[in-house]
Amino acid sequence: MKNLVKSTVAASGAFFASAATVFAAEDKINLQPGKGFEKLGTLTVPSIVSGFVRLTLVVAAIVFFFMLVIGGIRWILSGGDKTGTEAARSQITAALVGLVIVFAAWAILQLIHVLFGIDVLTLEIPSLQP
Repeated sequence: MKNLVKSTVAASGAFFASAATVFAAEDKINLQPGKGFEKLGTLTVPSIVSGFVRLTLVVAAIVFFFMLVIGGIRWILSGGDKTGTEAARSQITAALVGLVIVFAAWAILQLIHVLFGIDVLTLEIPSLQP
């Protein structure tokens, strides 16, 4: 076991030493995006957050919609079985509640935009100066 640890430490030390000489040999590392990635330079934290909020709303709506469809299929396939029908009904209820929550979240975002002028989906905050 000690030999394994010693050989691992020696190998990692050799790796890092060789990597240090490679990076020291180059004067500059080009961190500019390559061809096809020009728009990455325009990314900002607000645009990333607003994109995440939009993606979350869309994914949640799609997931709850498919839960609703699957619950309907389960109800049809239950064949009158009481436990299967109840399970399908509870899944449909949960999916409908989820859809209502997603659309309520979207409505609250729109209400914030109308009342306060803050567009959360683009994270544009109006300035206080006239």
